[in-house]
Order: sequence, then structure tokens, then C-alpha cells
Amino acid sequence: MDVQSIVKNLHPLEIRVIRAYAPGAELTADTLVKDLDYKPGHANQAFSWLGGKGLIEEVRREARTFFEITELGRTFAKSGTPDERILVLLKDKGPHSLPEIATALGLENKDVGSAFGTLSKEGAVKMDENKKAAFVEMPKGTRHAITVALIRLAAENPSGTLDQATLSADEVSVMGTLAKKRGAADSPFRVAERETVVYRLLPEATQVKAALDSAGITGDEIGSITPSMLKSGEWKSGSFRGYNIAVPPARVIPGRNNPYVSFLESVKDKLCSLGFEEFDGPLVETEFWNSDALFMPQFHAARDIHDAYYLKNPTTAKSIEEPWLSNVAAAHENGGTTGSRGWNYSFDREFTKRLLLRSQGTALSAHQLHTAKIPGKYFGIARCFRYDKVDATHLSDFYQTEGIVLGDEVNLRTLLGFLEMFAVEIAGATEVKYVPGYFPFTEPSVEVHIKHPVLGWFELGGSGIFRPEVTRAMGIDVPVLAWGIGIDRMALMALGLNDLRELFSSDIEGVRLRKAKY
Repeated sequence: MDVQSIVKNLHPLEIRVIRAYAPGAELTADTLVKDLDYKPGHANQAFSWLGGKGLIEEVRREARTFFEITELGRTFAKSGTPDERILVLLKDKGPHSLPEIATALGLENKDVGSAFGTLSKEGAVKMDENKKAAFVEMPKGTRHAITVALIRLAAENPSGTLDQATLSADEVSVMGTLAKKRGAADSPFRVAERETVVYRLLPEATQVKAALDSAGITGDEIGSITPSMLKSGEWKSGSFRGYNIAVPPARVIPGRNNPYVSFLESVKDKLCSLGFEEFDGPLVETEFWNSDALFMPQFHAARDIHDAYYLKNPTTAKSIEEPWLSNVAAAHENGGTTGSRGWNYSFDREFTKRLLLRSQGTALSAHQLHTAKIPGKYFGIARCFRYDKVDATHLSDFYQTEGIVLGDEVNLRTLLGFLEMFAVEIAGATEVKYVPGYFPFTEPSVEVHIKHPVLGWFELGGSGIFRPEVTRAMGIDVPVLAWGIGIDRMALMALGLNDLRELFSSDIEGVRLRKAKY
């Protein structure tokens, strides 16, 4: 081992580790964060560099599960869970009906019903002879009590996390009902699975440490001059790191258009050449345009597939445009003038004002319907937001190309023709298949799938013919074709990529190569 060569190429992050620990000591990123005040990223860099120099080795990996408190959990810690608030209300104010509880506490009816069911099973509340919820006793050692304790414990922890290994069997069991791996906006906890890597300094580090001591290198040498050093004169008394003036300078790389941006522009050009008009809309939408105008019932599980991001301030819009609000409300409640029986429930005109980041491009189509020309063809490229686990085919924010075609003569065959055009002409797919699907706002509904040479078959998007409950509420009485295609996924095919994350890479070399290929 060439000790002098290694010493010359050590980074201060590595030097401090070698000087602080003896060979054989087991180290983790948390150890360096605690002892050396490193950031986690700096600790991992030090381990990586030391491993490359043969001064450290990996001993083992320890999988651990943590539970991170969410914004909802912090709200519960501050104001109380629905269960807690209901118990306090019933104890202090006497029996209430479930709707009265919802009104008094500002909770949704479904949350009150769920909380009452849980508390009733634990013997904390009961339904009295007047069909009102009544307080019985404060639960102890129950799911309710454990839930409250876990939320408060996590909120008091500076990191906002709880280690599963430190919880009792009962606490782990309750946590299973409180935490989600994804879509945790409606849960007090989020599951985080982490792997801790344990390293050990090798005996060779002893020789390197001796050489460092001999050379008087501490790891605290100045690596760059800052304005504050120049102002204070601190640099005059400091010790400097060595500089390698033989290192070649970075290449000057001329700017390039991002290939994905070029792809999006080409899609717009092709659609415009086919007679489509482009539409657009706001990123922040109301529940009304994002879901209600699309005949998605306010209580229906179909909304669960849209893990939406809701606005914290303001939480609601001031108003919804008329007559569309009344038309849509009637369609939900009894069908209105659509010929449908509707969903047969009382439409919540306050809930529909709630603000969120657009979770689907179809919201643009809902906006466009009441101003559309007949016949007409429209499209939009919409940026959408959903909480999702990021992987090769999923992102937490993504683009959809959304379109509608209105006319007396359009039908399912017309729609399938458009879908094939998207898959073949724009995405460059060679294999396409159609699968029956379900969407609350279209009937029939169709999913189009394409085959990627590496990723295999995946869904490109959904489509269908808008239901009368959607179109007639907006004053449209002709068939309307609608589709929402994942344009990010089309780009994978067109640009020859295998991972959606590469579309937004900051790797300039990769961008140059993809630009040349495209």
C-alpha cells in the first residue's frame, strides 16, 4: 500500500474519520453525524471514498422500519384526534347525534361515523334511547389510548419519527392501522423503511493515521477562500489544503434544448396539424372541476386512486361558477336533466370548493366543455400531481396529454383510431392493445397499453366516451370522446429511455446524447 499516495488524495471528510476512530471500530452514518457533526450525505461520501482506498469495509446491513409523523399527525397532536375531540364534546356537552358532532367539530360525516364505531367497540361511547351518541367513560389501554400516546410521542421527537424496534407489540399492532407506505396524506403516520450499513476501519488505517500525524494534517485545513475569510483576515493564519494545478479544467458545454421539451413541442405540432385546438388551465383546481364536474361522487372510493395534494392556505375557493354548480349538483343528487337517477345523495356545496393541485388532466376537459364548439377537437398538455412512489414508470408530478372530440358522428371506433395514432405515431410503439377499464366519468371506458422493449407492457392512458351526466350538465348534447394519455411514458418510447426520471435529469452529457438521438 502506497501510504503517501493515499495521504495526498485524502479528503478532509476522510481524514477526520481516520483520526477519530481506531481500526476495528464499527461505524454508521449516524455515528459520524453524532460524533463529527457530519451531515448524512457527508458521512456516506466519506465511507464511499475510504472504501475505494481500501481503508474501510462493510460489515453488515441492518433493515429498520420507522414511522414518520405526517402533517395530519401533527394536527392531531396539536388539536386532538377525531376520537379525542368527540369524547371531550360528549363528556362536556352531553349527547349529540352524529351529524351534530360533525357540525360542532368541523369534521366530515364519514370520519365521525368511523370514530364513533371504534369508540363504541371500546365501550367509551354508546347510542342512547334518543339515538344520540353519549359518553360512557374514557378508554384506557385501548387502541384509542395507544393511538393518542404514539402521536404525542412522535410529535415531541425532534426527528418526528418512531423506531419500530422501540415499540411494544400492542403499539406495533395499532401503528399498522395508522401508517401507510404511500398516499399518507390522510394518515397520521408514514412508513419509512431504511437500511443502515455498518462499516469497520481496517488495520491499514493505522499506517495512514501515522503518516497524517507526521505531516501535521488534521482535516481542518482550508479548502476554499470565502468572502468572510477575506474580510476577517482568518485566511492569513490558516493552513491550506494542497491544490493540484495539473487537473484539467471543465469543458465548456454549449446549451441544448431539453429533448423532452422538444418532444412535447412535436406532440403539439402533430395535434395542431390534425385540426386540434389547444386548451390550458390552472395548476390549482377545486374539487368541483377536478372531480365533481366529472360525476365522481364525493363519497366514492374512486377518488382514492387520486392521492391528491391539498392546499394548506387558502383551503377553499370563494365560489364556483353558475349555472354549472347547480347543474352538477342536480346530476349528483337526482340526475337533473341528464336522464340519469344520479348518485342519490346530498351534494356538499362547501366540500366542492376545496382547493388541490390538479390530479388529472381531465379537469381541463371539464373546464372546456361548456365553451366548446360542436363539432370540435381540443387537446391540452397538463402537469398533474399525485402522491406516488417514484420508480421507472411513476413520478409524483407528471404530464398528461388530455383531449376531447365533440360531434354527432363520433363513436368508439373513432376513439380507438385516435389512441392507435397516439401509440404508433407519437410514442413509436410497435405493439398496442386495448383493455376494458373503469372511470366514473366515461362509459364505455378503454385503457391503451403499449409494449416497451425493456419495461414490457404498461398502461399508456385511459379513455372513453363521456357520460351524459358529465356533458349535459355542461350544456353539451352530443357524444364526447375523451382521453388522458401519459405523455411522459410516450416519451420513454420515443426517446429510447428506460426510466421516467431520466426525462428530468441534470446530466448534461445524457441530455446531449438524447438530443442527438431524438
